[in-house]
Amino acid sequence: MIGTLNSLVDLVELDVGEPLDVDAFARKHATTEYHLRRMFSALAQMPLSEYARRRRMTRAAADLVSGAPSLLDVAVAYGYGSAEAFGRAFRAVHGISPADARERGGPLSTQPMLRFRLSVEGSVPMDVTITTRPAFALAGHAAQVPLLHQGVNPHIQEHIAALAPEEHARLKALSNTEPPGILAVTEGVDPEAPEGSPLTYLHGVAVTDTTPVPEDLDVIALEAGTWAVFSSQGPFPETLQQLWAATATDWFPSNPWRLRPGPSILRYLEFTGTHAACELWLPVERAR
Repeated sequence: MIGTLNSLVDLVELDVGEPLDVDAFARKHATTEYHLRRMFSALAQMPLSEYARRRRMTRAAADLVSGAPSLLDVAVAYGYGSAEAFGRAFRAVHGISPADARERGGPLSTQPMLRFRLSVEGSVPMDVTITTRPAFALAGHAAQVPLLHQGVNPHIQEHIAALAPEEHARLKALSNTEPPGILAVTEGVDPEAPEGSPLTYLHGVAVTDTTPVPEDLDVIALEAGTWAVFSSQGPFPETLQQLWAATATDWFPSNPWRLRPGPSILRYLEFTGTHAACELWLPVERAR
């Protein structure tokens, strides 16, 4: 996977004026566009589309300050149909217009070319179990919250705090299949989603697909499939956030599995507020 991601970075450099055909690239490298975008985002801490845009604007800025014939020539070279559209994209990255960059030479915001490397230094200890589950459902209380990569998400905390104690007891009583107990579920995270993008957070439990669910609860139905279950423990929330990153840096590159679309499920085995032992359930499929 590390080699595939570096080849993808090379493709960004080659096709500066053409839309990236990530689906065709993924098929050529025996993987899926979904898995590739998720791995890129997890490791680069930015979506692939954002990286490609920043690299193109970095190279476009170099062309401008080195004396390109015209703004329109540069715009067309980097895949824009008009100088106006190019100008908006340029300003979004650099904070100044192409004309100002050409006249004054900057200041410019440069996006270095990425190069992925596999390193085990400081890796998060984790145990992994592969399990195949029949169809089941997740039932509970859902809310739209912004995506945050670091620290405690206060929006999730507020959502949980708003639930009455007896509601937690009702959910626990409803749980009747793996993974057991109260679960923290995130769904709807697009591989291209930057930080701050909305996602669905569900505070709920797992039930069989034939379990009657009260009408006041939100439900996420899941098809039968394989899950990778990662176990780890340590300071909260750093351990959980590092665990997710470690699946991308350490586990997926060296194992014949890839992510498939679906929610991520967090099960707390122990939680003190500052320390947590947890399981992270990720939907996977065998890589071809």
